[in-house]
Amino acid sequence: MQLLNEVRDIWERYPFYGYRRITKELQSAGYVVNHKRVLRMMELGGIRAIYPGPNTSRRNKLHAVHRYLLRDVLIDHANQAWMVDITYLRLKQGFVYLVALIDVYSRYVVSWKISNTLETAFCIEALQSGLFVGRPEIVNSDQGCQFTSEAWLSFLEAQSIKISMTGKGRCLDNVYIERFWRSVKREEFYLREYGSIQELKKSIGAYIEFYNHKRFHQALDYKRPAEIYFGGQRENPVDMWTSPADQPTPFGTCGQAMDNANALPTT
Repeated sequence: MQLLNEVRDIWERYPFYGYRRITKELQSAGYVVNHKRVLRMMELGGIRAIYPGPNTSRRNKLHAVHRYLLRDVLIDHANQAWMVDITYLRLKQGFVYLVALIDVYSRYVVSWKISNTLETAFCIEALQSGLFVGRPEIVNSDQGCQFTSEAWLSFLEAQSIKISMTGKGRCLDNVYIERFWRSVKREEFYLREYGSIQELKKSIGAYIEFYNHKRFHQALDYKRPAEIYFGGQRENPVDMWTSPADQPTPFGTCGQAMDNANALPTT
């Protein structure tokens, strides 16, 4: 974990660095490490350069990949599709990982979990908790090793939930959970200091309660996600054909495309 934390420290300072430049930084700091090991660490930690080129978003090639099911789909009711993703949060004690599932139609965060490891188990626990709230027809994820693992896929199949995965190089296919990460970090995490993981969990939980039940969302005509999720209707359904994931963009990279999407009306 120490090496992974060092990799994250470098990436946080230079988020445009790929695994080769991070390797050079580590070597210059005295670490005896090659680029293959650094690449494995980046895959484990879900770390990617913000301007990825070919082969910067990698998965476990032994794991199955499913096709993207949301293209051309009109999302017109709650629980039609959820999106799931993992992000990292840096504390003084090290890094922790936050997984969340969001309902595409309502933007309601149906479940979340925090862990100090990237094991698939905490993602499954989050999904299990979400199933006490609702049952999605489709769950969409990226091609990260947690979401292509046999344990994750088997659990979804056992629940008769359709499996969808973002296409290679299409970071915006999972845009609504990415926008939630932006909101939780800018409106909560970056504004505070946390003395412990328990303190962080309490704070994140309070923010998500606010996000779901009190925060007005522009994309929902200034309604709250809970209003829409629990029986309400939004003025316009979510047309995945015309979503930012399918809009022509003058930007040639995933990182720049996300910046462009973040400038659009969001939650």
